[in-house]
Amino acid sequence: MLQETQDREEIIERVAALDIGKAELVCCVRVPDEGRAGRRLQEVATYSTMTRSLLGLPGRLRCLGVTRVVMEATSDYWKPVFYVLEAAGLETWLASARDVKHLPGRPKTDKLDAVWLCKVAERQMIRPSFVPPPQIRRLRDVTRYRIDLVGVRTAEKQRAEKLLEDACIKLSVVASDIFGISGRAMMAALIAGERDPKVLAQLARTRMRGKISALEEAFTGHFTDHHAFLLGKMLARADALSADIAEPGAKIEEMIAPFAAAAQRLDELPGINSIAACAILAETGIDMDRFPTAGHLVSWAKFAPGVKESAGKKKGKNTTGHGNSYLARVLGNAAVSAGRTDTFLGERYRRIARRRGRKKAVVAIGRSMLVIIWHLLADPDARYTDLGSDFYETRINPERRRRNHIRQLEALGYKVILERAA
Repeated sequence: MLQETQDREEIIERVAALDIGKAELVCCVRVPDEGRAGRRLQEVATYSTMTRSLLGLPGRLRCLGVTRVVMEATSDYWKPVFYVLEAAGLETWLASARDVKHLPGRPKTDKLDAVWLCKVAERQMIRPSFVPPPQIRRLRDVTRYRIDLVGVRTAEKQRAEKLLEDACIKLSVVASDIFGISGRAMMAALIAGERDPKVLAQLARTRMRGKISALEEAFTGHFTDHHAFLLGKMLARADALSADIAEPGAKIEEMIAPFAAAAQRLDELPGINSIAACAILAETGIDMDRFPTAGHLVSWAKFAPGVKESAGKKKGKNTTGHGNSYLARVLGNAAVSAGRTDTFLGERYRRIARRRGRKKAVVAIGRSMLVIIWHLLADPDARYTDLGSDFYETRINPERRRRNHIRQLEALGYKVILERAA
């Protein structure tokens, strides 16, 4: 039985497509032929990507009556072109390279790529990628730079730990964080020339005082002046990076002011602090009209398993795929932090981690957080209310819990026989 679909066959009458390189771009414009019905006219031209040349491109497109401009996301080279066309008021679409790959088995040149992209765009066979508005883009640049600096500092700290291992100093075995107050004091003493394990162990503070004997054993090694020189440089570099990280943090607080209410609502979620809330807003934006449902946001962020089926059989491992790496990093850290709390998300994380492992628990909690975030941003009056860590014990139907338990037993190979009441 034939059923009506939601698709509409519509050709964009006046469309332009850009194949962008570092030094130049190829622009293909396709418009209807006024003299012959059903025929198309086409213009293919090459422009320099220098700003002076780009500023003339919107005027030419307006003369031809172009209503939509489509370009492929090529490295970072698309950004200046996109910004110029956006500022000129043209409807500009950024397409994923995966969606507009040139047809295999045919000649491939810059001009042919531009024509192919234009033909695909006029038939509406591509979807636009999410490009946030300028204010969010600027916030994103700062938050991403801060995340990159944190990554560089973490790498420097890891080098310091490896250097201690090279010197047979096993401080990381005893201390969970060798860059805490006690660890920094001990490493400073090592750099200053102190080598006596007993003296170094006595520099421990607070709870580390209960590990004096273990610390004495850990500092029995072969730390030389060579190690002291390298460790001093690494610690100085880590301290300089900490100062560098503080400056973008202050800038983020200034830039987030127009969106302070939204950031405050996200800050209420377990595992999400003010910095994480700013990073999430910088990646997803404030306007949820771009994502019609929470499922669209989850799918865009690649926190939902992919569907691959052929001949009635599911293919692959149902992995989520590669999405926004910065957003995934923030949500992953937030999920792990939430797993340590006495909340619904914390209990959900622990239940999934016990059954399926921590990695799947991180993805599951990250997905739950995205659903909550979508609702909080879509409705300014919405507030987060925790369901409680006892949700699974007190609020789930006991009959449903019994059926789930039976299914789990049967999946393990057990045969369950239910006794009927007299």
